[in-house]
Amino acid sequence: QVQLVESGGGLVQAGASMKLSCAASGRTFSRFTVGWFRQAPGKEREFVAAITWSGGRTYYADSVKGRFTIARDNAKNTVYLQMNSLKPEDTAVYYCGQNGSGGTATWAPAYDYWGQGTQVTVSS
Repeated sequence: QVQLVESGGGLVQAGASMKLSCAASGRTFSRFTVGWFRQAPGKEREFVAAITWSGGRTYYADSVKGRFTIARDNAKNTVYLQMNSLKPEDTAVYYCGQNGSGGTATWAPAYDYWGQGTQVTVSS
């Protein structure tokens, strides 16, 4: 059974940095694109960033481009999301997902496994 466990969330002030981690087990991690999505209260889950199996290609939402960086360490079965210059509008529960379908990296239904989420709160 695939398990994804996010960590690193918390409360920070606007302008601060935070690094999220997504540790995976149960399926050959290095074969799959991994993505980060977020969901704020009352809003739909939205794409944040994704990285292909080799790390050779990355994707970012326009709202985080230039501030967030996604990276992976296949030897550790872990994907990271470095978030800089955080804004109050970045406040959400952040989820990592594993794209088992091979579908579009920015599309949530393409992901077949999800973690439980980690709360990120940015105060103004």
